[in-house]
Amino acid sequence: MEVIEAIVIQNVDAEGKEPTASSSVESDKTKAEFIWTLQATWHLVNTRLEMDQAFEQPVCKKKQLWQVVAEKVNAKLRESGVTGITVKAYECDLKWRNMLATYRKNTDRARRLGVASVHWEFFKAMHEVLGKSREEIEAQRQAKLSGTRVGKAIASKRFTPILPTPPATAAACISRPPQDILQLYMELQERKLNMWAQQKALEERKIEAINNLAQAISSLAHMNSPQTSKDGH
Repeated sequence: MEVIEAIVIQNVDAEGKEPTASSSVESDKTKAEFIWTLQATWHLVNTRLEMDQAFEQPVCKKKQLWQVVAEKVNAKLRESGVTGITVKAYECDLKWRNMLATYRKNTDRARRLGVASVHWEFFKAMHEVLGKSREEIEAQRQAKLSGTRVGKAIASKRFTPILPTPPATAAACISRPPQDILQLYMELQERKLNMWAQQKALEERKIEAINNLAQAISSLAHMNSPQTSKDGH
């Protein structure tokens, strides 16, 4: 049986250098890290899934929520007879991230090969909570409310849907009669003709100005030619 599981590895010295003072502190921290047994992992999964709605809130303090998760896991471990070791909030967070990565890989495998191909022991419990679509969650919420007073009160009320108000321009175009549309078209054509006439008049003025300039230059040249001939004599 093939089980896909992702593991986050920390504090690995890839270059083989001697540990410094900070790395020795980190190594001591690593040695003191909590060892996740199967029992402790199940406690984490069940606790985190029970608090999934709290974690999904738009505004929530994840650090405080993970502290609550760690306290609940430690309490369950003590109830099981495990004493002398405690798990910290950041360790629960890190372990859950690893499990989420494993869950997503197994979810992809289930889509491609079917659920029977997934043999990871935590997949079913996590998929029952994390694999639900929004429609399924809403349907379950409505089913829970259906037998309560709140659900009956909501079902007894008739709500009128609030439709969006159409833009004023769109309403004007829809309510405009055909003759008004024809009149608007004629006005636009008249404006185009007026603009074309103004542009033509401007072009004619330019041509007239150029002709006047050419005549002035020609007359100035004629006036200078006799004077030049006299100077030559």
